[in-house]
Amino acid sequence: MDEGRKIRVLVAKPGLDGHDRGAKVIARALRDAGMEVIYTGLRQTPEQIVAAAIQEDVDVVALSSLSGAHGYLFPKVAKLLKERGIDDVLVIGGGVIPEDDFPELKAAGIAEVFTPGTSTAEVIDYIREHIKR
Repeated sequence: MDEGRKIRVLVAKPGLDGHDRGAKVIARALRDAGMEVIYTGLRQTPEQIVAAAIQEDVDVVALSSLSGAHGYLFPKVAKLLKERGIDDVLVIGGGVIPEDDFPELKAAGIAEVFTPGTSTAEVIDYIREHIKR
């Protein structure tokens, strides 16, 4: 992989969640930090997200959920990536997610979970320090 190319991040809103202000704030902050950002829009299935991640050759999949379905949707995305042999993509999640759910999400392949109040600088630093290239 070309070490000189920009970090490519897919920002995705899985499920029926119709609120994307936080995802757009993160997408803008990542772009302003010099990353290439692909935003999938609202109401994406895990299959659509994984297809977009593969097509766009991303380094990071950043999932956002406020609907409470993160316990199903985030692991489903991680599982589909693994089934397709994609193991070099960092998968992170964010949104209104109870801390009690973090261990299960991490065990399912979500590298980190960010909640409201997390600074965009913290997310940017995490991505830069943990991408798998």
